[in-house]
Amino acid sequence: MVVVLLAVGAACCLGLGFVLQQHAAQRAPRADLLRWRLLLDLLRMPEWLGGIGIMIVGLGLSALALSLGEVSLVEPLLTSNLVFAMALASLISRQRLGRSGWGGVLLLGLGVTAFILAGDPQGGRAVAGQLRHWLVLGIVAGLALLLVSLARRLPLFEEATILALAAGLLYGLQDALTRASASHATSAGAFSLLHRWEPYTVVALGVFGLLLMQSAFEAAPLRMSLPALTAAQPLAGIACAVGFLGDRLRVTPSALAWESAGLMAMVLGVVVIGRHPAMPAACGPADAREGGPEDPPS
Repeated sequence: MVVVLLAVGAACCLGLGFVLQQHAAQRAPRADLLRWRLLLDLLRMPEWLGGIGIMIVGLGLSALALSLGEVSLVEPLLTSNLVFAMALASLISRQRLGRSGWGGVLLLGLGVTAFILAGDPQGGRAVAGQLRHWLVLGIVAGLALLLVSLARRLPLFEEATILALAAGLLYGLQDALTRASASHATSAGAFSLLHRWEPYTVVALGVFGLLLMQSAFEAAPLRMSLPALTAAQPLAGIACAVGFLGDRLRVTPSALAWESAGLMAMVLGVVVIGRHPAMPAACGPADAREGGPEDPPS
């Protein structure tokens, strides 16, 4: 129960922080997209700093939840950050949730519940060897790099979605390495982390993920980026947890069926919530210079 409360609290802070960051990022110059200068420009915006501060609190709560519970349990709960983001966006846009909004909330909740109950995530007794460890890490990081390369060749709105997917993959990998670092600190002491590569990789992934996420927020409305980010992060985190942390899920035919149904419901709920009219879709300065439409083309 403590892990669940920490994860939900983290999701709340992350969702609120994302909305504030996107409102600031959409006012950044279009030329800053995927450049480190974007972060320097955003540092001058109080709204963005407030969003970052709230997000840091959320990251702290999620790190604490990951240190106490399995990644396969915490990651699905973190997807509820989209619900909190939608609530704040609804207040800003003064639009009610309506049937589609509540339908997305219901799908997301049912998906998380089904996956956790069917999978019954348990921490593994043995961590995978170094070869498997680096293989999984390389695949996830390589997919993120491939997505970034692909995004540069796409129109602005599609680019935001692909960049958010890449950021979600990096954040999922970051969550798994955070759990690995916490486990090592528990067994060998916190100072032993200074001689490990995982904490430094966690910081690097956070910085690169932040750049990708803010670029996605700048490129298009929140509905084009946040759902992709929210869907990719738990999938990557679960894959990494099973791949090299030794987390275990039930693998009986019925359990696999319910786990798959739960994941599908989570992704579908994220998409439905993200495309709800309450999610901000205002045209920022960057979009105005590109001559893009106020809403993404159907």
